[in-house]
Amino acid sequence: MSEPTTPQKFTFQAEISQLLDIVTHSLYTEKEIFLRELVSNAADALEKLRHTQLTEKEIFDDRLDLEINVTTDDKAKTITIQDFGIGMTRAELVENLGTIAHSGSKAFLKSLAEGDQKNTNLIGQFGVGFYSAFMVAKTVKVYSHSWRAAEPGHLWTSTGAGSYEIEESEGQRRGSKIVIELKDDCTEYAQDGKAKEILERYSAFVSFPINLNGKRINAIQALWLRNKNEVKDEEYTEFYKFQAHAYDEPRLRLHFSADAPLSINALLFVPKENTEKLGFSRTEASVALYCRKVLIDAKPKNLLPEWLRFLKGVVDSEDLPLNISRETMQDKALIEKLSKVITKRFLKFLEEEAKNRPDAYAEFYAEFGIFLKEGAAMDFGHKDGLVKLLRFESSLTEKGKTTSLAEYVTRLTGDQKEIYYLVGPNRAALENGPYLEAFKARNLEVLFCYEAVDEYVMNNVREFDGKTLTAADHADVKLSELPKPEGALSDTDVQTLTKWLKETLDGRVAEVKASDRLVDSPVLALNADKFMSPHMRRMMKAMNKDGADAPLRVNLEINPRHAVIKRLWETHTGNPEKAKLVAEQLLDNALLSAGLLEDTTSMVARLNKLLETA
Repeated sequence: MSEPTTPQKFTFQAEISQLLDIVTHSLYTEKEIFLRELVSNAADALEKLRHTQLTEKEIFDDRLDLEINVTTDDKAKTITIQDFGIGMTRAELVENLGTIAHSGSKAFLKSLAEGDQKNTNLIGQFGVGFYSAFMVAKTVKVYSHSWRAAEPGHLWTSTGAGSYEIEESEGQRRGSKIVIELKDDCTEYAQDGKAKEILERYSAFVSFPINLNGKRINAIQALWLRNKNEVKDEEYTEFYKFQAHAYDEPRLRLHFSADAPLSINALLFVPKENTEKLGFSRTEASVALYCRKVLIDAKPKNLLPEWLRFLKGVVDSEDLPLNISRETMQDKALIEKLSKVITKRFLKFLEEEAKNRPDAYAEFYAEFGIFLKEGAAMDFGHKDGLVKLLRFESSLTEKGKTTSLAEYVTRLTGDQKEIYYLVGPNRAALENGPYLEAFKARNLEVLFCYEAVDEYVMNNVREFDGKTLTAADHADVKLSELPKPEGALSDTDVQTLTKWLKETLDGRVAEVKASDRLVDSPVLALNADKFMSPHMRRMMKAMNKDGADAPLRVNLEINPRHAVIKRLWETHTGNPEKAKLVAEQLLDNALLSAGLLEDTTSMVARLNKLLETA
């Protein structure tokens, strides 16, 4: 038996001391990150050993399982992280833990001093996660034995106060065992429950077994790294429930990998229901970001566009430069590239679903279409892809059936350059209102928009396939001439009546004219304000926005063939007082149909007076 060696004392290089001060006092926002970092390092050590086993014949302690063991002791106030990986010699302990040679500390500090925030703090570049242990430690002890059989085991000890000691240590297994004596305000990490919570959150998908006090923690596999042809549906469902904390089964899933322009492995799920639609609060982004199966951020806000916040799942990329604490993504351009790749792939997936499984897509759209509309209106970079996915009922579809803008275009006839749409509360209101009559008479299709956001979407999208999106109830719409049926007022009578109406309605209308739109209704109010539609006015009024109380600008169109208008012509000279009441009532009826009549008090009083004279 050899004589025990005397511990040899070393002083940390100045850069390491500086680094320790930064790490322990200001770099990390959450102290619990230390456990994630040490487990990640242990996994790297196991991976290195696995590669070494392929090239070397003699490996010390070769029968050990490739696993990570975490042990807590709340009485001793310690937490231990042990791996059976590559291990370290005495020289490697000095080199890796006490100097700048491999830790990347010098490069890190140099970049920090230069203020280069774009290329600093990269975990792959600097690899200094070990020092996070000193955020919670009174003392850190590292027991290690190299894979080389001829090398003895060693113990590395430090309080992080500027120096460390190394001595030989007999009886060490291959790999490294880090024993942390916790500070008095950090003893919670010596509790089994706290350690379990951290490991399940950050290290659930590490490829090597992680055992906490003898119990396996990471039983769920990193499915996103497996070949999708080898994964069963029930495995996907189990993973979805675990990752999304869900109880239902996913509605859709997308599992894909890419090598260019970035290395990406992604597994995305669409939930069964839209919780925002059910009245819950705004959904938070919840596609988790991983780097080599280690969690970087469970809810990264900038990984995907805001309108994709309903997605659940995982994105793993080895190419991401991340901040040294793995808590902040630094390279904005690269994150944007990652976001663009994933978003385009998901849009392509939805396009394929719409084509190959139209009924399933219709169900998805009924639940989540509002998010696609949000994106189409606000995400210029992906607008073209999103607009293709929009669906609406129309005057040519059955109730409940929808059509795309592309399908609408295939049905265009003649030289039509517009895609017409109407906004209203439901199909019945639009079909029974006066605005559809002219389009039905000319066999022109009109899209039906029922949601509050639809008009905003149409105004922002503006065109599709070279065709302008046009509100069918706007005064600027020009329609082809139709043969004039018999029984209408003469042109002279119409001119006289419209002039009288303009004077009688006294400033309430900008213009009165005979209509080329009306077939069955007597009058029609058209919005004459290009910048303030009726629906937009209602929205602004609800939000108390400036401009919502601006005077209405409407044009009134009359149907010279309608019995009410012909009767008004007869009455306006014989009984002008009654005719004035009828004219005002016709205008209010038209405003009501247009959603522009805000106060019905005078209308009710007028109706009662008209009933008296009936």
